[in-house]
Amino acid sequence: MTFLGAMQPPEAPRRPAQSPFWLERLCRVLVVGFGLWAGLFTMLVFFVQAATHDAILRAVIGMALGVVILWIVGAGSLSLLLRRPLLNWLQRHPIRHWRLAFVLSATSLALLEEAVTTGMTNLAPFWGVSSAQAHITASTNFFDVVLLHSVIVFVPMFVVWSCLLARYSFSPLMVFVLFGLTGLLAEAISLGVYSLQIGFWVYVYGLMVYLPAYVAPPTCLARRPGWGAGLLAVVLPFVGAIPVALGVQIVHHFWFPTLP
Repeated sequence: MTFLGAMQPPEAPRRPAQSPFWLERLCRVLVVGFGLWAGLFTMLVFFVQAATHDAILRAVIGMALGVVILWIVGAGSLSLLLRRPLLNWLQRHPIRHWRLAFVLSATSLALLEEAVTTGMTNLAPFWGVSSAQAHITASTNFFDVVLLHSVIVFVPMFVVWSCLLARYSFSPLMVFVLFGLTGLLAEAISLGVYSLQIGFWVYVYGLMVYLPAYVAPPTCLARRPGWGAGLLAVVLPFVGAIPVALGVQIVHHFWFPTLP
């Protein structure tokens, strides 16, 4: 896995983009709040798993806990540990075309996240059930998941964010929160009541873009974002993903009609 994201031309100093103080403080409060929500959700499902005798429910909860441990805790901790060394390394090895680099690095992290979730689905026999009975991804095949369901739709969202970062000086925390809210809305559309796991989904999606955004360069043309820019950043990725999502649906209908 490589975090190519957000390298700027060698003549400009590298630093995380800055947002208005009040907005940055609000994002810090939201990150803590979402983290507490995710933590409470994790404890709740842990106790439910311990108490339930439903093998399928136990398996699904176990898979969700695996995502929390490996992705939210594991990848989140690595992001915090690697952000400064990565920023320092990029100061010594400048790479141009940072927008493309941002998209590639965020896509790499999305692929890693889906590798975790697909791996959890394939562990269904560990709980004594089949992957058809208990699963958290649409398929046990990693390539089916990323090419026909998830990451292929995320890529245009990352492209939109690379443009937003060139226009607005969103901080890494703002990118984390805003893309997390975009992911939460996407899950609300597809999962309904299960999207109430708000902190869980915000962290799952936010971690795909946090590290690439942390090393993204500020630009001289970037504006300080306000409420309008924040709302735009939540909604606009959906607009960018619509053509790809429609294309995926067409592929599903005509070429893979038996897939979920």
